[in-house]
This record gives sequence, structure tokens and C-alpha cells, in this order.
Amino acid sequence: MNAILAPNVPFAVRLDTNGRSPTQAIRFVTESYVRMVLAGFALAPASLIAYLFFFQNPALKFEHHAFHIVAIAVATWAGLFVTYVTWRCYRASGEPLLRWMTLGFLGFALIYALHGAFTGFADHNIWLFILYGPASRLVMALLLLVALLSYGSTPDAVDRRTKTRPWLTWIGLFLLVDVVVAAAAHSPIVSNPALRLSMEGGALAISALNVTMLLLRRIRSPLMVIFAISVTAFGLASLAFILARPWNHMWWLAHAIFAAGFFLLSYGVVQAFHTTKSFSTIYSQEELMARLADETARTESALRELQRTNQMLEQLAATDPLTGASNRRRFVEQVEAEIHRVKRGGAPFSVLALDLDKFKSINDRYGHQVGDDVLKTFVKKCVAAIRPFDGVARVGGEEFMILLPQTALEAARIIAERVRTVIATTSFESGTQRLTATVSIGASQSGLDGDAIDEILRVADKRLYSAKHQGRNRVIAA
Repeated sequence: MNAILAPNVPFAVRLDTNGRSPTQAIRFVTESYVRMVLAGFALAPASLIAYLFFFQNPALKFEHHAFHIVAIAVATWAGLFVTYVTWRCYRASGEPLLRWMTLGFLGFALIYALHGAFTGFADHNIWLFILYGPASRLVMALLLLVALLSYGSTPDAVDRRTKTRPWLTWIGLFLLVDVVVAAAAHSPIVSNPALRLSMEGGALAISALNVTMLLLRRIRSPLMVIFAISVTAFGLASLAFILARPWNHMWWLAHAIFAAGFFLLSYGVVQAFHTTKSFSTIYSQEELMARLADETARTESALRELQRTNQMLEQLAATDPLTGASNRRRFVEQVEAEIHRVKRGGAPFSVLALDLDKFKSINDRYGHQVGDDVLKTFVKKCVAAIRPFDGVARVGGEEFMILLPQTALEAARIIAERVRTVIATTSFESGTQRLTATVSIGASQSGLDGDAIDEILRVADKRLYSAKHQGRNRVIAA
């Protein structure tokens, strides 16, 4: 294949002379190959028919009544089983195609069974034995054609699927066909071979029409591909029966071709039963991969959203909803983590206990909304006054704690003084109200004031209350 390389275009996207990329070209070739393989598989029985027709003596026979009876019995029971499975699929999906396929399998089984039952009459009334075969194939071919015509139709209503009367009516029609065939086998018209040939030729023509319609409608779902190959086998089986004589090799080959098509179609029905219980909503490998990619993308998106939601929930669970500061639980966790770090040889940490002075009077005088605004501003000012890796937590109404990692008590006192000064010089605004506030602070250091969390926090609280008793708006660190 000649290829051209456009300027500034990477080698990986080189195009062939028809403008297709190598990937597109390979896809075209592989799709064509698959179609040829499927066509070859569907038409393979034709080569066997041609071989027997041109190179085998048609007079050679294998007449074994017992073997024939067993084979037909197995085919009949398989037909009834597939009828049941197809009916179950129809009950679930309501697909008209499955309704007609169920009737096709049922009609075949009820008529074909007599072909085996009358095997013993082959030597006395060959037509009573022979005619049930083409009759069963003609009936099934007709119903499969109707099934194909209904492909893609609106599903039947649930109440229609559960009615038994229509099914009983069809069973009656199939039994009537049995009676008509028996009457024809005992009438003078049966001596004309055209009767058998017309039924077998009708089955062949209808099967060919079925395949043609499938190709014209471009129905390429996996199960309908199986449907097409199976119907092709049915048509070729009818062709073999037309060329055959009872009991010769071509006759047995015709049985084998028909059985292969029937079992292949039954495989498709079972696949439908185990998946979507439908012939029209089954997906090709390409569709499954595309759907899998979409679902994977949606799942990954949902997981990312779930992670964001979990992070938000974790943040909400660890945060005071009013001020955005950490809550008591989160603060305790952080202090315990610092204690473990110190035990491993890390530098000591300090804790500040803060309480807004006379905050209750602010609430009483200005209202809780103003009080809430003061608390929010207070936290913002504290965060701005401390280091980026320090943490502020609200542990009570107007009570706060600040964790100062790797900070000795003297450095903690300096940070506390900075916080106190910022708060004392801040003008707190809430609506039209402007007011000032002060804060009392107590400081403690790990190791120096205790090694356990309760000891460290208790010392900080004790010094906080000492600051309040000494006149408020001050820092006590020792």
C-alpha cells in the first residue's frame, strides 16, 4: 500500500492514498475478512453437497431405521427445549421476532416428530414417512420469515405475552398440518413427486428470501448473524433434500446440515436467554467496548465526585460550621499527633488557650447575629496573625485553642502577644454596628507543662483564667 506523509504530520498518523490512516485501513481489511469468513462458514455445506452430487454414487444407501428414529427423537426433544427457551425470552422481552421464532420451532417439532414416528412405514408407504420432513421445514421457514419481518417492531404488551389461547390455536393449526400431510400421503396426488419437491423448493426459496432480506436490511447484530447463518443452512439442507433420494448419502447429509443450522440457532437463543432475553438488544464486541469505555468514564467521574464529597464530609466533620476553624475533635487529633512526634525525638510544641473577653455582653447588647460576625472575624484575624502551619480551633462558644508545632513557650508567648494586639486593634463590623473586643490568652508547652494531652491543655486553661482574673486582655505563659 502506497503511503504519503504530509508535512509536519507525525509518522503515526500517516495516510494511505485513499486518505485512510493505517488503523482505519487495517480495520477495513479485518472487517472484510470477518465477513468473508462468515460467508464461507455459512456456505461451507454447499461444497459437501457439490462433492456428493458430482463424485458419489446416488444409489449408495445407509438405511438404518433405529438410528433414524433416535436421531429424529433427539431433534424433536431439542426442538421442544429450544421452543421453551425462546418462549421464555419472548415472555421477558415481548419481542415479536421471538414470538414468531417460538412458533417456528414449535411447528417444526410437532410436525417433524411424525417423520421419525413413521420411519417404520418407509417400506409400506414411503410418502407417509417422507412428506413430514419437507412440511416441517416449509412451516418453519415461513414462520422465520415472518419473524424477520417483525424485527425491530414494538414489543408486545405484557397481557398479550401471557395469553394461552393464541398458542393453543397455533398448536391446533400444526396438528391440522399433520392431518393434511397424512391425508395427502394416502391420496392419489402423492404419486406425483412435484408435491414433495414443491414443499422442499418452497422452504429453499423462503430461506433464500430470508437471507436476502437480512443482507438488504444490513442487520449485523451478533445474534442476527447467527440467525442468517442458520437460515442459510436450512436453505442448503432443502437443496440437498431436493437432490437426494431416501436413505442415500445426500439424504443423510441434508439431515446433518439442517441439524447444524438448528443447533446453531438454538445456541443464539440460549445466548439471548443468558443475556438480554432479546435478539435486537444484544451488542457486538465493538458496542460492548464502547459502552464499557463510557461506563468506565462515568464510574471514574463518579469516584472522583465521591472522593470530593468524602473530602468535604471529612472537612465538615472536622470544622466548626460558623467560623471555619477546626472543631474540638480535630484539634485533639492534631495535638495527639504532635505528642507522638515529640516522643520520637521531635521539638516540643505549645498550645494557646484563648477566650474573648466579655463576649456574653456583646450577644446580650447587640444580638447573636452580631456575636456570630465577631467570632468569624476573630478567627480570620487569628489565622492572619499566626504562621501558615499553626492551627486555630473553636472548642466552645467563645473559647478557642491554637496549636503551635515545634514552638517553645517563649516563642509561643510572642505569637500570643501578636494575636492579642491584632484583636485589640481590630474594629469588628456587623451590619451597621462597629465594636471592639479583647482576648485573654494562656500558653503551655509540651514536656515543660506535661506530656499528656490533658495535662498540657489543663495548664493552658489555668493560665487563661489567670489572665482573666488579672484584668483580661493579656497573655499568661508561666
